[in-house]
Amino acid sequence: MTTTKAALVNSTIISRDGTDIAFGRSGEGPAIVLVASALADRSDAAKLAALLAADFAVINYDRRGRGASGDAADYAVEREIEDIAALIDHVGGSAALFGSSSGAVLALRAAAAGIGVERLALYEPPFVVADGPFGPPRDFARQIGSLLADDRRGEAVKHFMTKAQGMLAFMVNAMRLFPGPWSKLKAMAHTLPYDIAVMGDTQQGKPLDADPWSAATMPTLVLTGGKSPAGFHDAARAVAGVLPAADHRTLSGLNHGAVMMAPKKLAPVLAEFLRG
Repeated sequence: MTTTKAALVNSTIISRDGTDIAFGRSGEGPAIVLVASALADRSDAAKLAALLAADFAVINYDRRGRGASGDAADYAVEREIEDIAALIDHVGGSAALFGSSSGAVLALRAAAAGIGVERLALYEPPFVVADGPFGPPRDFARQIGSLLADDRRGEAVKHFMTKAQGMLAFMVNAMRLFPGPWSKLKAMAHTLPYDIAVMGDTQQGKPLDADPWSAATMPTLVLTGGKSPAGFHDAARAVAGVLPAADHRTLSGLNHGAVMMAPKKLAPVLAEFLRG
């Protein structure tokens, strides 16, 4: 990778349903759209975007309901796919996609929808493909919905982090000591059901069904971190097994937070793949 610093231009597009989608564009070259995970906006991938912008035109956007983007009264996963389609149209009708965690699953759904995705990179899609302790409890969606209905946004964030991400409760409690970041997480709590909808029925401990995904025929790289739980590796191998042109690679020393915590290690691998 080269290291030339690229200018960042912030802009907005209007998605098919009229929702404003805010994004930053930086760099020149083949286009790549970065898709954020749960409880994340484009700031989480800002450093990764800056690194990739040395060689690519990077679109780093706020998913609907987050950051500077708008939202709609009724949510559907299809609207988020339309948001990505609008971004791809903005850069000329074709682009690569990179998504992390549930954002990886959204990116995979978008790629399978046939919206002009040329290459696809996924970091630790959290499919649960076998019985065991990995993944959220069966009544996770109901629990999150109940907490949000009672306006217990902080508790919803904590429940997600402990039950879906596997964080220890004392670690989440320690995060509350930093009001700025914690307030930002609470502000995005209402989007947790969006990511639950993106995951659908893929976290039930069953083998991954090929039918919803096999239309994603473009070259695909599925990445996992060497420090991540075994469930992520099982999921990545399952994804690579059902996609027509996918490879799985493990990056030593990384964990589930690599996009934000280790972008300098992640960017060269993505750049190599994106160059083909």
